[in-house]
Amino acid sequence: MKLYVCWGTFPTPRPGGHPCRNAYRALREAGWEPELEKVYGWGALGDTLNPTRAKIRSMTGQNWVPVLEPDDGELVEGSTAIVEWARAHRPPPTGQAPRGAGGASPRSSTRASSDRP
Repeated sequence: MKLYVCWGTFPTPRPGGHPCRNAYRALREAGWEPELEKVYGWGALGDTLNPTRAKIRSMTGQNWVPVLEPDDGELVEGSTAIVEWARAHRPPPTGQAPRGAGGASPRSSTRASSDRP
């Protein structure tokens, strides 16, 4: 499992918290240990000023993070969707393969403006 974040997963004074931290924290509280990949930059800067977000663009068609890539290959976009995914999915007991979404697609591209770092 990989979680793509802008830069950090630390607390900020931003109302509602930083989206990348919210996603990371929800996953950790649910028992997941995601591999973090920092893509830096700010999504609103566009392609030219965000070369480090090229992988995010190729995966999702946009520049915004956080993006979760669970082991089943489905993508979950945005902190709100990732928090919901973390609440609905628990890691398998040690030594077992990860379970999928149980037939429901976790992919979501609905984002609130507060979801964007």
